[in-house]
Amino acid sequence: MAPQNILVMPPSAAIFLVVTVRPGGEDGVVDLLADVAGLARSVARRSPEDGLSCVTGVGAQAWDRLYDTPRPLGLHPFHPVAGALHSAPATPGDLLFHVRAQRFDLCFELARQLVLRLSGLGDVVDEVHGFRYFDERDLLGFVDGTENPAGDEATSAVTVGDEDPAYAGGSYVVVQKYLHDLDRWEALTTEEQELAIGRHKLSDIELTDDVKPSNSHVALTTITEADGTERKIIRDNMVFGRPGSGEFGTYFIGYTADPGVIETMLRNMFVGDPPGNHDRILDFSTAVTGGLFFVPPADLLDG
Repeated sequence: MAPQNILVMPPSAAIFLVVTVRPGGEDGVVDLLADVAGLARSVARRSPEDGLSCVTGVGAQAWDRLYDTPRPLGLHPFHPVAGALHSAPATPGDLLFHVRAQRFDLCFELARQLVLRLSGLGDVVDEVHGFRYFDERDLLGFVDGTENPAGDEATSAVTVGDEDPAYAGGSYVVVQKYLHDLDRWEALTTEEQELAIGRHKLSDIELTDDVKPSNSHVALTTITEADGTERKIIRDNMVFGRPGSGEFGTYFIGYTADPGVIETMLRNMFVGDPPGNHDRILDFSTAVTGGLFFVPPADLLDG
């Protein structure tokens, strides 16, 4: 089955809508999900060269209410992770709409149309307006998404295959909203920041193994098989913030064929590998939301 449009060039703008479905709204939501691609095409006609798209994800509990087929094998409620000092919470969410384009006005209009169609059917419980920051850096000043695979490797990393043939062509997506304490972060020297991330700040080159700490972000989020094969995901993280309110953050969004890869990353980050050796970045960044969704193949959504 044909996948949704996950693998696109990095957008300049995005809107993330997390929605809960009201009791009795199930049939209307199924109809809406079948229309999302058409809505996106209609809005995109205003500026087709700016790459407007929307990826739709369905949570585990919503799947049971919306569809009469078994859940995809990897679909379950987001597992919260509690470490000794830091936690990754699970928060409500039945649907995820990941709207992105090179122009924010296109994202805004499609999000507006989606919310209009959701009237009486569901409620937006989290909404984040993201933007690309300089040369794809986060607000901590480091390039984000450096390790994203490309080409066939990217397709393989995000696409369900023969392991779940009924949902081949689908994907999984994990989202988390992180808030940064920039005052504390910027009190560090550049060298201290680089040790926390595991990369050089200006060049984006990974620190060598003899220098890179075991609790650096890079070290704890690099997942390898027993044979040394690295498990890749696609990150499409976006910066968000409100300077007047002191809110500065990163919206993490990771696509994968196997949610277990991201779940292992999160355990390493929050619990530590070994336990107690948590991700240094969490001393400055707090996870405030968490959700796991299945991204059905496009033709399954279309009915």
